[in-house]
Formats: sequence, structure tokens, C-alpha cells
Amino acid sequence: MTATAASKPPVKPINLFGLDRAQLRERFAEMGEKPYRADQVMLWIYRRGKDSFDEMTNIGKDLRARLAEHFVIRTPELVTEQVSVDGTRKWVLRLDGGNAIETVYIPEDNRGTLCISSQVGCAMDCSFCSTAQQGLNRNMTAAEIIAQVWFAARTLGGDFQNERIISNIVFMGMGEPLANYSAVLAAIRILLDDFGFGLSKRRVTVSTSGLVPFMDRLRDDVDTALAVSLHAPNDALRNELVPINRKYPIAELLEACRRYTANKDRKAHIVYEYVMLDGINDKPEHARQLAKLLGGMSAKVNLIPFNPFPGAPYQRSKTEVIAAFSKILRDRGVFATTRRTRGDDIDAACGQLVGKVQSKQKNRLRGVPVVVQ
Repeated sequence: MTATAASKPPVKPINLFGLDRAQLRERFAEMGEKPYRADQVMLWIYRRGKDSFDEMTNIGKDLRARLAEHFVIRTPELVTEQVSVDGTRKWVLRLDGGNAIETVYIPEDNRGTLCISSQVGCAMDCSFCSTAQQGLNRNMTAAEIIAQVWFAARTLGGDFQNERIISNIVFMGMGEPLANYSAVLAAIRILLDDFGFGLSKRRVTVSTSGLVPFMDRLRDDVDTALAVSLHAPNDALRNELVPINRKYPIAELLEACRRYTANKDRKAHIVYEYVMLDGINDKPEHARQLAKLLGGMSAKVNLIPFNPFPGAPYQRSKTEVIAAFSKILRDRGVFATTRRTRGDDIDAACGQLVGKVQSKQKNRLRGVPVVVQ
């Protein structure tokens, strides 16, 4: 029997959170609409916080009806919200397919930082990270990534043009952002767009464990701030802590870092994240190796006290050990700070995010070249 239009399954509406301005303009052109209509819709969504086409009053009723047929503006479902004694907020958000991810808001006197996820789980298999112990279920879509930001902005007060609510975005939640490159890039473009969230490049930070080819692409495509999860000053130790080092060893990684900051102003630097593990990577010789490694580079070292999780094989370095480690770096001309642990009472601190991931343990790195998109 010949299929008819009536027998065809309905087309699933597109979530507008996943379309950057160029993509949205293209969709509007296909509908026979002027490009500026797409710009208007973005302003309603990202600057006025609207998720209903009926509220977009400078758009005609007929077009609003057509938009409702083809598109949705949908956030993930809130599962739980926890608030730390220090004001940190953690949301568990359910995605399509039954998985859940975690998003964390960290308020400070002069900024509000939102830590967002880019994958459901993680394949990098870093031994000190709770997320990585779950393995990877799947990449998040650009719509799911951006929806976290929109959800947080509305939940925190709804004034989408008030930078004091969310002034900084860090891709430091669940997942390796550069292993989901296409979706992360689309999300960043919306974050930076004046018709989107309107953030500056310096206020969006992408963290990576060291996917070298995509570090180069990131610089060429959007050139945001970059944080590198280093965690060890030599290959032997980093191979154990950060297995992707077996594919992209430290020398290769640091060359990519030099390329990333080349020809930039003197204020440009890369943040090197270094989790402090008692008796593992926190000895004076490690500090001296690290100082030698980063000598002459545009670098800032962020020392992160390890945040325990059930079954973790490590302990947090003692406060005095971290202070001595930091002093060795600073005495050798390397700028170093110690991250103040935030939200650890609600398991919202660095390395503690777990969400709810349907296990796919085969999708852990285990020395196999990682697949990126």
C-alpha cells in the first residue's frame, strides 16, 4: 500500500536550545521568514527567559502558531535540588532516556559560576574522579547543554540580563567536553552570542583532560578560556591518574597549550588543574618537577584538595602539605592558588558529580583511543 502523508509518523519538534543563531536563521529561511525573526526569538528565550511562543508579543500570531508546530523550548526535568551550607546549589536533571546529570551553581561576592555537564558519564577513566568511575553512557546534545544554563538562570531569579546571577560558565561538570566537540561548540556559540547569553570569551572556560587535536580546533573556532586537568608532573604518574596521557603525553599536551596562548595578550593564560592526593602526587619533588615543567609558560596552577567519594582509593593531602607544595611553585615563579572546596556537603565539589548513569562500562577509556564528535 502506498504511504500517504496522513500515515507518516509526526515529525518530532526541534528543541530551540540546540540551535545557534546561524542554524536558527537557516530554519526560518526554510519557513519563508526573514532572518531577523530568528534574532527576535533568541532574545525572547535568552534575554527575557521565555519558553512560550505565546509570550513573544512582537511576533505575529500566525508565525507563533507555526513555531509551536515545529519547535519546542524544553528544559530537563528537575529530579532533586540541594543547597550547601556555603550557598552552593546542585541540581540533578533528568534527560531523555532515563539518565540524569548534575549542574552546580557556585555563588561568590563578585561572580556567580555555573558548572555544567557535557556528557552522561565520562570515558576518560581518571581514577580520582567519581564521574569517570561510571563510564560513559552518551554525549549530551547542544540543547541539553544549553538548557542547563537557561534552567539555572530561571531558577535563580529569572533576570536573564543580570550578570551577577550567572557571570561565568565552566564546562567542568560530568564528561570530557572536547570528546563531545560538535555539541559543545554549538553551545558555546549560544553562550557568547549577543542574541544568546552574551558572555565574553574569558567568562566561558572549557576544561579538558588533554584531547590535543580538539584543543587546537577550539582555539580556531571560539577561543574561550581553557583549563587543563594536569594532575601529575611526569608521564609515568599521569598515565595512571589520567589515562588519556598514554595517547597524548605531557610534552605533546604542553605544546598544544603553548599554541593555545600564542599571540595573545599578556593576561591570557591556561589554568592547570592539579588535584592533591595524599602521598601520590603531593611530594616536594613533584612540586619541583611541576615548576620546571611550566617554567616560562603563561600558566596558573589551581591546586584542588581531593574530594572523597565512596570507594575512592585516595585521601586528601594535608593542609600543610598543600601549602608547602604551593610555596615551592611560587618560589620558582609559577603562579599558584588553592581552590576553596565548595559544596562538598552535598557532593557538589570537584570530582564528586555522578548524576544517574545507565552503566555502559565498555565506554571507558582503558587505554583505547577515545572517540570524539
